[in-house]
Amino acid sequence: MKRLDYDDVRRSICAFDCPDACGLLGYVKDGRLVAVGGDPDHPVTRGHICSKVAFDHLRVHGPNRLTQPLKRIGPKGAGAFEPIGWDEAIGTIAGRFKDVAASYGAESILPYSYAGTMGIVNYNVGHRFFYRLGASQLLRSICSIAGNVGYCYTNGSNRGVDPEETSESRYIIAWGANLVSANVHQMAYVQQARRKGARFVVIDVHRNKTGDAADWFIPIKPGTDGALALGLMHVIVAERLYDAAYIAEHTVGFEELCSRLEAYPPGDVAAITGVPMEDIRRLAREYATRQPSFIRIGNGIQHHDNGGMCVRNIACLPALTGAWLHRGGGCMKSNSGYHAFNEMAVTRPDLMPRAAHGRLPRTINMNELGKTLLEVSDPPVMAMYVYNSNPAAVAPSQAKVLRGLSREDLFLAVHDVVMTDTCRYADVVLPATSAWEHTDLYRSYWHLRSAMAEPAIEPVGESKSNLDVFRLLARAMGFEDECFADSPEDIMRQALDFPANPHLEDVTLDRLRREHVVRLNAPSKHVPTTFFYSEQMARDGFDPLPSYVPLPEPDQGLTLVTPPNHHFLNSTLAGVDALIEREGRPTLQLSAADARERGIQEGDLVRAWNKRGAVELYAHITDAVQPGVVVSQGVWWASKMPGGGGVNQTTPDRIADMGGGAVFFSNKVEVERIAT
Repeated sequence: MKRLDYDDVRRSICAFDCPDACGLLGYVKDGRLVAVGGDPDHPVTRGHICSKVAFDHLRVHGPNRLTQPLKRIGPKGAGAFEPIGWDEAIGTIAGRFKDVAASYGAESILPYSYAGTMGIVNYNVGHRFFYRLGASQLLRSICSIAGNVGYCYTNGSNRGVDPEETSESRYIIAWGANLVSANVHQMAYVQQARRKGARFVVIDVHRNKTGDAADWFIPIKPGTDGALALGLMHVIVAERLYDAAYIAEHTVGFEELCSRLEAYPPGDVAAITGVPMEDIRRLAREYATRQPSFIRIGNGIQHHDNGGMCVRNIACLPALTGAWLHRGGGCMKSNSGYHAFNEMAVTRPDLMPRAAHGRLPRTINMNELGKTLLEVSDPPVMAMYVYNSNPAAVAPSQAKVLRGLSREDLFLAVHDVVMTDTCRYADVVLPATSAWEHTDLYRSYWHLRSAMAEPAIEPVGESKSNLDVFRLLARAMGFEDECFADSPEDIMRQALDFPANPHLEDVTLDRLRREHVVRLNAPSKHVPTTFFYSEQMARDGFDPLPSYVPLPEPDQGLTLVTPPNHHFLNSTLAGVDALIEREGRPTLQLSAADARERGIQEGDLVRAWNKRGAVELYAHITDAVQPGVVVSQGVWWASKMPGGGGVNQTTPDRIADMGGGAVFFSNKVEVERIAT
């Protein structure tokens, strides 16, 4: 192995949208980040990082890196730009915002952002600017919201098992969670538990790297996980495998639940899910009788029309068996509730002016971006500002999104680290700092540690952080509010000053600076009250009991599921050549039966299509998927695809049952071989 040449090592935290929030080491030579490693002193991640982030220095200093502001000189989408200075860039954006607001109203300006960085400062600081501007507000619902809402209806808050306990679990279910690729340190705890005798079960629509590592892999039809949870509960109740004392003390609505479960006997559930009836009974018995049992609820299952209720159903299971009483027992969808910070102080919704007719500005669901840009007219969206996101790659109904971004009357500014597909449609492109170049506060939505990271290197080229750019824009817009002069340290202190969350007690900026990683003031064991019957759901117009509603997509065609791959993180790292090489090429996994029926052979270029659009991929015939299901892993940029379109050409922009979530996986396509 070649010896690494560096002259400094800087501690940091991974800022990507991943539950692990790993401790990192940045190796620096002559002011450049030359390598990335794991921080062995991080108490949870312990020096191990994923194969994605290990290549992040190639993104920071790669050929795609943006280093100066640009303005468009060619057609939208062509990627033709010329350099400009920061004064011209900020002046252009502020001038267009003023013109658009004067002609159409401030609601005709739309921010679009998500989790390109998970730092509390640089994720949230733009909100105060757009509140003050009176722009349309964005419902940031593209990933986890449906399941989070379903889980909170059931267990009160986004709090679950402390993952550091799960090495002591005896029965572990990864339900729609590819831990090896998307939560690698949870997989490390699973392996520790297995060495002590735990059994590891994976339930998923395809056998991925985590399914390959399971003691028992259970394939299931897409969108039917909620029915399986009801079938398991039916068996547990019918065979009296539940913990009556726990149910009496810690749950609401058990009798009503029992009545509902009569409609979900194992035979009927087997017909819905494709899971054999005897496997349903066996899984229920094993899960109920081996304690502590732990369910890691993944994100994929909520990306269906019934996703919120699906997560709700699964979240009921630990309460039936009393798993929460045991160390390492219970379930987890997200632990973000432990980290709740003073969001009002950071985002400043109090700055928001009333829109026309005295109402607050409208809110637009980010999953409906294409529809919004093409169909909304009261007022139309005439200006967009994109940061921390790449909607040209990640937003559903991609064909509509790209038509909307191509509008010549739409002013688009994009602030990003690299030249993404979205940047190619921009009128002005601004170079952003990476997390290695600015100060921020980080929290995990999995483990219970917070951390602060300071710059490892100076900003590359002329790049600026979100905080710096929104300060400049506020000044150019004439906003004189004191908050627009806040430093990163000011905002971090505001975030941590939140007595309503006792878990933040003693988590201070000074302590974070001193210790780098701080454990929250969390209880040794979380035991929630579980609402089998939820009056709040009834008030909100939902079925108050766990239920199953089939997907609305037509029966014909194949179900296309688009989960993460091993080397990208959503679309963030899909532009790094070394990771593209490791991932290979964009593939469509399909069963031998489906391939044979369509005359498709291994490696063929195929077209998956529906009324929304089409994508070209390379066929991979495998027994990892069931007949009727096809899988394409990873959000490849359209510019890297053989046909110039990404998988989201085909995905629907319908809205899930709860929270306004996305339904990426409720997607039927036809597949055909492309003659070459």
